[in-house]
Amino acid sequence: MASSYRQFASVYDRLMEEMPYSEWMSFARKCWQTYGMPRTVVDLGCGTGNLSIPLARSGFQVFGIDLSSDMLAIARGKWDESSVRGLRSEEGSIRWLQQDMRDWELPEPVDAVISFCDCLNYLTDEDGVVDALRCTYDGLAPGGLFLFDVHAPSQLERYAEEQPFVYDEKDIAYLWTSEYEEEARVIRHDLTFFVREEAVGSGGGNGGGLYRRFEESHEQRAYEPEWITAQLERIGFELLHRCADFKWDEPDERSERLFYVARKPSRNG
Repeated sequence: MASSYRQFASVYDRLMEEMPYSEWMSFARKCWQTYGMPRTVVDLGCGTGNLSIPLARSGFQVFGIDLSSDMLAIARGKWDESSVRGLRSEEGSIRWLQQDMRDWELPEPVDAVISFCDCLNYLTDEDGVVDALRCTYDGLAPGGLFLFDVHAPSQLERYAEEQPFVYDEKDIAYLWTSEYEEEARVIRHDLTFFVREEAVGSGGGNGGGLYRRFEESHEQRAYEPEWITAQLERIGFELLHRCADFKWDEPDERSERLFYVARKPSRNG
């Protein structure tokens, strides 16, 4: 997964600016207000820090974990810039860590773990998902909360039906095609990017007219909600709530993004 994001990291924030980060933040806050407010939070699969940084600015002690060193470099730069601009909370902090979500660990347990933006769908074998869930269980303090989302199986089918996707601006464009394997419930996304180079020898500006082309491929797998629930419970989690699409309602056949709220039981039960 890390190699897949090597070049994509340089344009990730530009292409993801329409993602509902504020809704993920609101969902997390609602869960914490309902089940217990944390002090320390792991953002598992943090990418370029679009959730880690707002959390730290709000006063949380955050650990941003991602497999991609390129993503983490961008996240670290954004966090450093927020300090220069005076946007940091005096109480909040972030520690950036390059680790695999299937094998992550910290010296001390944390109060909460979040993993949004369908990170678990990038684990394309069941053992990998189970490993990530088990590491998360081990990394939580008793009573700690685990909040995450995944694509509903039907959403990957919709991606395949609706593709190709095209993005076309003056300085960046992409063509995104998808191929879905129904039996395996695995979708492969192939993206071809064209990114305008900075003008050379003309005093700067954007009149160079040359575009750099690069390609990325990403795979995701969908998992049945009942299977995910069973794995959570088998590992020891208590499933507190399951909902969809940033609403508190139970999922249905039209749901696109499934949310899970799980808790590691307290020692006293």
